[in-house]
Amino acid sequence: MKVKRIVANIPASDIGAARRFYEDVLGLERLMDHGWIVTYGNSEPGSVQVSVATQGGSETPTPDLSVEVDDVDEALRRMTGAGFPAIYGPADEPWGVRRFYVRDPFGKIVNILSHSGNEKRDGG
Repeated sequence: MKVKRIVANIPASDIGAARRFYEDVLGLERLMDHGWIVTYGNSEPGSVQVSVATQGGSETPTPDLSVEVDDVDEALRRMTGAGFPAIYGPADEPWGVRRFYVRDPFGKIVNILSHSGNEKRDGG
């Protein structure tokens, strides 16, 4: 298993407020918009992104961090083997990701995910 990217997720009650700051002022592109989560970034190598969300999808809490891996099931085995049980999932989500949530040692919710096909990449 290798980490492919990490995307920060910012909880927000007003998702539209992010547009002015991240898109209009910083000039980031809207890479993905599901209504409850919007991911901003660019197409430059090194993929710069930030997601702003009212929830984590599937009515879950907004995770503090999203980590994309190449093998979710292997990541789950490693996490549970190390004493970090899943607090959500694993789940195959309707927006094309397989994922689970786990709490890091500091209590932060980490969304571990893998894209299941050629869907547009998002935070989660």
